[in-house]
Amino acid sequence: MIGFGTVFNIATIVVGTLLGTLLGSKLSEKTNRTVTDSLGLITIVLGGLNLMSLSDNDYVKAVTGPGTFFIVIFAILFGGIAGSLLKIEDRLEGFGGWLQARFSKKSQGSESRQRFITGFVDASLIFAIGPMAILGSMSDGLGQGSNTLVVKSILDGFASIAFAASLGWGVAASAITVGIWQGLLTAVAYFGGAGIPGAMTASITATGGILMLGIGLRLLNLRKVAVADMLPALVLAPLFTWLVSSLL
Repeated sequence: MIGFGTVFNIATIVVGTLLGTLLGSKLSEKTNRTVTDSLGLITIVLGGLNLMSLSDNDYVKAVTGPGTFFIVIFAILFGGIAGSLLKIEDRLEGFGGWLQARFSKKSQGSESRQRFITGFVDASLIFAIGPMAILGSMSDGLGQGSNTLVVKSILDGFASIAFAASLGWGVAASAITVGIWQGLLTAVAYFGGAGIPGAMTASITATGGILMLGIGLRLLNLRKVAVADMLPALVLAPLFTWLVSSLL
């Protein structure tokens, strides 16, 4: 059934958050911080692995060797400028704050509010940026099955347990972002009826790798990189790839 992968993904995030919050109440603050640091390091490693797509054969053939890196650079730069002007990060945090106010009776300026927003924003970025979210949704929409999204859902479920143990219920709210994003991609693939060429896929994966490095820095509290403002780069990277390959 088309769309099952996204629905299953939403369910695993919510269930994982439930288990994580129950577990988190039994852990010390130091242990919760250690869990978050571990996730930060893992995210950085995953981001580095995604950067290996810069050497993808189809990508190199389409835009030449040096072009693979320059496309990602320009996508990040121009995407960051566009996202900053659109205030994507601020809007995402504002939405997280609205959700917290809607479902919690605690004061707007409380520490729990910021914790909720942090959990929502960071989990949304991690669960939505990865190539499995994009490729899995496209595959689901094309009727090729939801296996990729099912695997992603299981991984997200375990990650939700770890995130929620330290960041709380805001992680569950990220299911909204995942549902909208993956549902949109599934619908585009379903009605568009075409897959993404390998070169474009590699450019998305490599660009997403850099964004994941930024998320890792956020989780480690090294620097709050405005990763959400860079999200347009995921659109610009395949567009630049298509333009360069057409010219060559």
